[in-house]
Amino acid sequence: MDIPRIFNITESEHRIHNPFTPEKLATLGAALRLESGARVLDLGSGSGEMLCTWARDYGLIGTGIDLSQLFTEQAKRRAEELGVADRVTFIHGDAAGYVADEKVDVAACLGASWIGGGVAGTIELLARSLRPGGIILIGEPYWRQLPPTPEVARGCLAHDISDFLLLPELLASFDRLGYDVVEMVLADQDGWDRYEAAKWLTMRRWLEANPDDELAKEVRDLLTTEPVRHATYTREYLGWGVFALMSR
Repeated sequence: MDIPRIFNITESEHRIHNPFTPEKLATLGAALRLESGARVLDLGSGSGEMLCTWARDYGLIGTGIDLSQLFTEQAKRRAEELGVADRVTFIHGDAAGYVADEKVDVAACLGASWIGGGVAGTIELLARSLRPGGIILIGEPYWRQLPPTPEVARGCLAHDISDFLLLPELLASFDRLGYDVVEMVLADQDGWDRYEAAKWLTMRRWLEANPDDELAKEVRDLLTTEPVRHATYTREYLGWGVFALMSR
């Protein structure tokens, strides 16, 4: 049980597996006004940077679930490095359908809404672990500007223009689901650069070390095409943010 190997290769040096910078992650933590001892569940926790830094800075107690064995091991090492291994637990497993044994104060899924079949299903899943009055965090892409053609949308790695909404429409969709949007922190173009461009050196170093690997051609093709694709499409058209929701 694991994510496709190509992601373990391209994002193996990432601490944050989305377009947030450490500064944005800290801004989000401060915005939530977390109290010491707050319980946080993170579905699709990646390399654990959110839970580890928030445990260090705010004294939270956290559990993260991720399908990547590599990222889960990195999360555990990060917890040891920051001295919070007694406060956060990382589980290698499928976050789809995961419900916490004990209700949490914050239930999060940042950029992995496929675990619930989309945004609405993921919010419904997170709500099953949430105490009354708790906060759901959902991280999701949106269009900064509508792509003029389906080809441009595919250049942003979407299947179609309809995959994502403009920001006002995304916020309105939370309202229709019966949630108040109580905070939001948005990534910027620098965050997209750090998420995407950080893969390129990783890929180059990996190719130098693994020239005969079965994925070498795929990684070589990505390294050749991704810089121009990112600059042409993702950087100009695609936004990403984390939205804090409370049920009415």
